[in-house]
Amino acid sequence: MKLAIRHRTAYAYDPAVSAVAMRLKLFPSIFDGQKTLSWRVTLNDRVVEPDFRNGYGDAVATLFLRGGVAAVEVIAEGVVETTDLAGVLRGHRAPLKPGVCLRETPRTRADAAILALAHEADATGGAPIERAHALQDLVTARVAYRAGSSHAATTAAAALAAGEGVCQDHAHVMIAAARALGWPARYVAGYYLASEEGGDDGATHAWAELWVDGLGWVGFDAANDLCPTDAYVRLCSGLDAADASPLRGHASGVSQETLSVAVSVT
Repeated sequence: MKLAIRHRTAYAYDPAVSAVAMRLKLFPSIFDGQKTLSWRVTLNDRVVEPDFRNGYGDAVATLFLRGGVAAVEVIAEGVVETTDLAGVLRGHRAPLKPGVCLRETPRTRADAAILALAHEADATGGAPIERAHALQDLVTARVAYRAGSSHAATTAAAALAAGEGVCQDHAHVMIAAARALGWPARYVAGYYLASEEGGDDGATHAWAELWVDGLGWVGFDAANDLCPTDAYVRLCSGLDAADASPLRGHASGVSQETLSVAVSVT
């Protein structure tokens, strides 16, 4: 499938700030399920190229703007050809060992309820991939998708207790439960071509990847209760949403910041 993507993020500062530092991970991942046909990232109309690849294998660009910055506009756009690999991240290269992704973060800390969920999935038995699917089914059943029901800092434990959340929360609960069982797990950010059946109709999306013996990294999207298909474009990964964020910025100075985001996937 060929997916055309346009992702615009704009910041306005009133009054202007003295400097802005940005880290961008807005470049499609390289693996057997994705081929980038065209891609362009600009910051205030200036083309941005990656500076390096991090330990997760993600392309990263770092930028600094100085001297009375009143507005920042970042646009990532292009066409990516995708292939359905049933969620398996085949052909992706990264230097970090899977065990790094056993590290707990404040957003993915497992409480008693998450531990119970994890052991319920593990008790289903079967091969590791079957137990991972059982975990995804349980997360989907216990955390209903509801737009606006959580915020950026919502933890996995809070989302499970509330019984609702968005794709970020489904991923965090899945990750927390997997790590509680000793399964390496990480957060993935990307794009999604929504279908009428999907539980999440957003164009930006998030899901979890679990390290499965014999397969390697496999994606699990508990928001839609499926493994990523050719309707997904993968950007980057990390220990949680904050670590994996495709765009992070810091402004120097006292100012009122206004943010606007527009994404289309067709």
